[in-house]
Amino acid sequence: MKINNRLKTIGDLVPLSSYPLDIGCDHALLSIYLVKEKGIQKVLASDNKSGPLKKAKENVNFYKVKDKIKLVEAEGLDSYEEGIDTITISGMGGLNINKILDDNKRYLKNINTLILSPNNYSIAVKRKLTKLGYHIDNEVLVKENNIIYEILVFKKGRKYYSYKKLFLGPVLMTKQDNLTKEHYQNLLETKRSLLKALPLSFSNKIRVTKKEIKYLEEVINI
Repeated sequence: MKINNRLKTIGDLVPLSSYPLDIGCDHALLSIYLVKEKGIQKVLASDNKSGPLKKAKENVNFYKVKDKIKLVEAEGLDSYEEGIDTITISGMGGLNINKILDDNKRYLKNINTLILSPNNYSIAVKRKLTKLGYHIDNEVLVKENNIIYEILVFKKGRKYYSYKKLFLGPVLMTKQDNLTKEHYQNLLETKRSLLKALPLSFSNKIRVTKKEIKYLEEVINI
């Protein structure tokens, strides 16, 4: 089946024995991939918009997997049902992801794995999940249409991370591949541009940005 790199990578990170909930499923291609290509027995796919769910239903019928994929129109974790132990969310802003998790924290006691790919504010997502009792188990980068996306895998269990590790990514900073280097280089250019644009009155933001530039220069070995 045809699926983009970002969704395929997320799908490949989902534990094979899990019962996943795909929040913001859009056209349900990730859910279909999990069932058809990964052999996962059942998936709950939810979205808060009827338009994408209509297309999702068409896709589920086309791939003949309607017996294994349950489609629900709901906000975030409102779609939770007993047995779900894994959550996937991608293509959403980081602050929106945090709100979804905050709004229904009571369900998280049953969730062992979260695979999240925020479009922005990834450090806020890392902070939120560590506060909620998870640690960063894996970090993967995917390049799609010249945009590099972060995919974060969280597992149950508390760990302390310094600001440097949260900013760079505790797993990512140990990698030496070209995509990781490109990601850090892009981030460094963004932070340098930001530093030039910041008014002098933003003293705290200037201090933090300078610190972030230093971390990036160290990891790139400039």
